[in-house]
Amino acid sequence: MAFTAQRLRELISKGEGDTLEFKKRTTHPTRISRTLASFANSRGGRILIGVEDNGRIVGVRDAEEELFLLKQAAEQYVMPPLALQVEEVEDDERVILVVTVAESSHKPHKALVANNDWRGYVRVGNASVQTSQLTEKVLTNEQPETRFERIPLSRHEEAALDYVRKHPRLTLDQYTKLINVSKRRAYRMLIKLVLHGYLRYHDKEKEPYYTKA
Repeated sequence: MAFTAQRLRELISKGEGDTLEFKKRTTHPTRISRTLASFANSRGGRILIGVEDNGRIVGVRDAEEELFLLKQAAEQYVMPPLALQVEEVEDDERVILVVTVAESSHKPHKALVANNDWRGYVRVGNASVQTSQLTEKVLTNEQPETRFERIPLSRHEEAALDYVRKHPRLTLDQYTKLINVSKRRAYRMLIKLVLHGYLRYHDKEKEPYYTKA
């Protein structure tokens, strides 16, 4: 079904998340390649180019240039390369590009972030998160619509699962206090639990939180 201005606005109203990202413009293939790879490695998604982070529609200045950079990113800055579906939508004389990335059956995809530096990414909430070697091994054996395999957990990670069994939600601050580690370390453990199917990540409220998967 072709995109209309009304459908575009309905999509924007939902806000950014695990299958949707807004970009005012494509500044360089290395930046958008991370998003492309993360969607392909996860459940797929759409990038709306010509839309600011707050959802305001500004349109693109040069659609041809945007298309060139997108094609370059998908074919030269993502490995294996990706095929993109791009639609142009007009809204009040502004052009927005709707870039659709399908979930891939050739995971993992990696993005070129620097010279000879290829890294894997997956989508968690509204962010493209770099994968670990363990996650990449799981992605290699994963097919679309399947879940991550379960992995051995540390006592800190088990504490998070125990908490969400007894409480409706767990925030990063709560988890940091619960296991008495740095916020950075706590965040990495929570993301690991999301990536491997133990927790669900929610970011539609003021403070993101985690629940039992």
